[in-house]
Amino acid sequence: MKKIAMLLALAGAMTASSFAAAQESPWLVRVRAVNISPENKSDPVGGVGASDRLSVSSKTIPEVDISYFFTPNWAAELILTYPQKHDVKLDGNTIGSFKHLPPTLLAQYHFTPSSPISPYLGAGINYTRISDVNLLNGGARLENHSIGGALQAGVDFKLDSHWLINFDVKKVQIRSDVLAANGSKLSTVKIDPWLIGVGVGYRF
Repeated sequence: MKKIAMLLALAGAMTASSFAAAQESPWLVRVRAVNISPENKSDPVGGVGASDRLSVSSKTIPEVDISYFFTPNWAAELILTYPQKHDVKLDGNTIGSFKHLPPTLLAQYHFTPSSPISPYLGAGINYTRISDVNLLNGGARLENHSIGGALQAGVDFKLDSHWLINFDVKKVQIRSDVLAANGSKLSTVKIDPWLIGVGVGYRF
């Protein structure tokens, strides 16, 4: 009789657990502070001389991402911010600036989604819209967009059933040709930044 009672209790607990998991919202929103650290690789200007003379400034930005869990382990994450302004330098001297808007869509795998510490990996695609370019007082410009890959690694530290603290690292491919006013190519800049973020999240 005791064994039957124990089996019934165990079955009830498993059913309750399954029910709770089924009721967990698939939506998760995180807000992060992210440091953008460009790799700053570039081709020789005008095809001659040294490489890597062009650089783009680092900065810290706000970021919002929205995740949807298709299963407990698999999720899609859309990363958003507003247009960010960066200075451009040639041999360390500022020659102008531009703005970029880099929405990124990632597929993620969460290794231990039911644990208090939940690491994940992600991969996807980045589309960067480049605008408000002002280089050499109008003497040069950038392509107006960039499409590239994105890789991600992070971990969620769950505080309760809703709130969590998040650490996240991404490597994003952002590249653009530098063009003269007449349209001729001067160089190619490979910004390819590391994005290192920390923030909070809420599971609805």
